[in-house]
Amino acid sequence: MDANPLQGNGSNTVSRRAFIAGTSSILAAATLAGRPAYARPVAATAPITAGAHVPALVIGTGYGGSVAALRLARAGVDVHMIEMGMAWDSAGPDGKVFANTTAPDYRSFWLRTRTKQPISNFLGFPLDKDVPRYTGILDAEDFGGILIYQGRGVGGGSLVNGGMAVTPRRENFGEILPSVDAGEMYEVYYPRANAGLGVSHVDPEWWEATDCYQYARVGRKHAQRSGFPFVFVPNVYDWDYMEREAAGTVPESALAGEVLYGNNHGKKSLQQTYLAEASATGRVAISPLHRVTSVAPRDAGGYTVGMEQLDTTGGTIGSKTVTADRVFFAAGSAGTSTLLTRLKATGMLPRLSSEIGKGWGDNGNVMCGRANHLWDPTGKLQSAMPTAGIDNWADGGAFAEVAPLPTGIETYASFYLSITRNPHRAEFTWNAGAGRVDLDWRTAWKQPSIDAAKTIFDRINAKEGTIYRTDLFGSYKIWGDHLTYHPLGGAVLNKATDNHGRLHGYPGLYVVDGSLIPGNASVNPFVTITALAERNVERIIAADL
Repeated sequence: MDANPLQGNGSNTVSRRAFIAGTSSILAAATLAGRPAYARPVAATAPITAGAHVPALVIGTGYGGSVAALRLARAGVDVHMIEMGMAWDSAGPDGKVFANTTAPDYRSFWLRTRTKQPISNFLGFPLDKDVPRYTGILDAEDFGGILIYQGRGVGGGSLVNGGMAVTPRRENFGEILPSVDAGEMYEVYYPRANAGLGVSHVDPEWWEATDCYQYARVGRKHAQRSGFPFVFVPNVYDWDYMEREAAGTVPESALAGEVLYGNNHGKKSLQQTYLAEASATGRVAISPLHRVTSVAPRDAGGYTVGMEQLDTTGGTIGSKTVTADRVFFAAGSAGTSTLLTRLKATGMLPRLSSEIGKGWGDNGNVMCGRANHLWDPTGKLQSAMPTAGIDNWADGGAFAEVAPLPTGIETYASFYLSITRNPHRAEFTWNAGAGRVDLDWRTAWKQPSIDAAKTIFDRINAKEGTIYRTDLFGSYKIWGDHLTYHPLGGAVLNKATDNHGRLHGYPGLYVVDGSLIPGNASVNPFVTITALAERNVERIIAADL
């Protein structure tokens, strides 16, 4: 395997050269990275009117949808985006838009009356609590065999992720998207995506000295002593802002543990990047709290789209029908896959490919914690924005993000989210009797992910004389094998669609989100989703418009 250009040099001091080397794919991000990311743009949000006609309707405002909206608008096409979640542009009673990770409230979860946190227990105490039912920012969608975490709001998953902007190793790309030209992706579309997302690196000298990354330095020490590469990766956080957080000159955000339920200041979500640029064209409007229920071809051409308008309790306050010349499905892997599966099975779009709903995977996600010795404290102050991981992909099929555990107390614990090479793929199917879409994922299918993660952590535990934590996911449970943060697949590129996301059988219908990627991206997937959307939408504009 080629050396990762983002990998440290094996010592405890990471040179500035080691961080800069090999980062040509993100240099174009400098102009966006310098922007004060915490200044929120004014979003062009206004409910679409019943009977309206739009040239392009985009279902969803996440990574793929935001790329589509921006590029279409710059090509002169008027766009209306439909978003099931809220706009997240006004403060709550505490003066903040988003709730803190350690104090979930009504803003935290999508239409739940009790939180469903990824870490459900800590030191023997349950963490979940009752909350008012509200259209909150994080959806924990339960499909029986797996819990799928998704962002709900204008900006989609960019609102709730840790911002790790990882471009996969080029030698792994053929496993991810075999029908896509890797040369084009790495020379054109990954650089374009990184620029658009505002990707940058933390200052290595500051990282070495700051208290808030002590947990990551402990993770590096343990990884390197066991012979694993410790890989630094870029992020979409405003590092200047984080340094000022540490200096106490601005309100804390990442250093206040803000990540899972949104970040109030420093993170460059899509609201500050692609969506801000799209809004600036004057051609893009967004309807928050709208849920698409139907898409059907019109005799006169184009499509009729039905939708419901929601209130903040999830209740339907109105139904609308609009028409669109073209429709772009960008509701995320689970959202797009379930919608297309239902539309095909119920006869609205019967000519869709039989591949619809297939090829879904969890990106091999599995979590675990390790209990360190008292002489290896990880620090009570931990930045919520991760910066690095342990790369054992070539030998064990696992990349482990060294993740924060921002509890505000010293835990003597190291925490990890692993991405693994898991071969299992599930399928979405229509359950006519229950009137819903089901997913046939089985919890037992997580075992290959656990086995892959163990190739890292069994060795580290043996070297350090440490043990796994058993108090994070329930009583005496080591592995967080019940969830995924990275749903992928369900409308796989070059199978359910053509090689640029056009849905078979229906000219003018496109998929532009993570459902195109067949189950695994080998790293955190949002940069790949963005780059693939840049590639596909460029071709669609050139050929179809």
